[in-house]
Amino acid sequence: MPGGLVALFDDIAVIARTAAASVDDIGVAASRAGTKTAGVVIDDAAVTPSYVTGLDPSRELPIIGKITLGSLKNKLILLLPGALILSWLLPQAIVFILMAGGAYLSYEGAEKIIEKLGGAKHGETLEDPIEDPVAFEKKRVSGAIRTDLILSAEIMAITLNEVAAETLLVRAGVLAIVGVAVTVFVYGAVALIVKMDDVGLHLAEKSSATAQSIGRFLLRAMPWLLKVLSVVGTVAMLWVGGGIILHGLHELGIHNPADAAHGVQHAVEQVSGGIGGILGWAVYAGVSALAGLVLGAVLVFVLHKVFKLGHEAGEH
Repeated sequence: MPGGLVALFDDIAVIARTAAASVDDIGVAASRAGTKTAGVVIDDAAVTPSYVTGLDPSRELPIIGKITLGSLKNKLILLLPGALILSWLLPQAIVFILMAGGAYLSYEGAEKIIEKLGGAKHGETLEDPIEDPVAFEKKRVSGAIRTDLILSAEIMAITLNEVAAETLLVRAGVLAIVGVAVTVFVYGAVALIVKMDDVGLHLAEKSSATAQSIGRFLLRAMPWLLKVLSVVGTVAMLWVGGGIILHGLHELGIHNPADAAHGVQHAVEQVSGGIGGILGWAVYAGVSALAGLVLGAVLVFVLHKVFKLGHEAGEH
């Protein structure tokens, strides 16, 4: 009996050590994978405030709440099981999924720029009279969740690509951790951004001179911040989308586009001295964005001019 108990305790200890090692592996892998998704996260955080801009302030947080819930469902219910099955049955398909998402981001970014330059808008926008606010809000939420699905798929695919050599348990844990962490970070930041004017108004009404100054600063800064985020979101779409396409082509054996981009990056790094790393990264990001813009413009032309497909601008 004692021998049996000792053996049982030994087995439990082995299982505990294995579980602890798995948790450590998941944490390290999640950290590594998280850094690779930074570009898509920036894109997501920059784009999302546009979905509530111009709507009734009382509906801002409920809308963000609905989008957050939809994002969690996208990542944990749809994408996580799908990613695990894909990594098990057809890991070669990951690069094609990444490139499809990159093409979509390039298309979205190029379409926004074309519309800003005076191109035709597609669907109902905030510039048009909104006849049914409830239906318009529902359309905005569904559009945001649909776009989030693409961005979430990119995040999960990038994450999966980083941990492809890990065990199934580690892959599942990393995907879940990265998915939840990104969702909380992005939509928490979005909630703070869109309510910044309310915080500013509240502080401006305080008796403290310091609080009033901070409040007035926030109120003045809010319109500029939203404009900056709009630009950053568009650039990030092109940067991330173009970068994914260049990397995907390289993975498929078409090396020239990525090699050319890296060649420009290395040339800048060599002549820039101490700030070469930063400038080189910026140049590579710019080349990636340019590649995304060219691809996106082609897709916009093909979809809107050749196939005459409309696009719901309510999703923007």
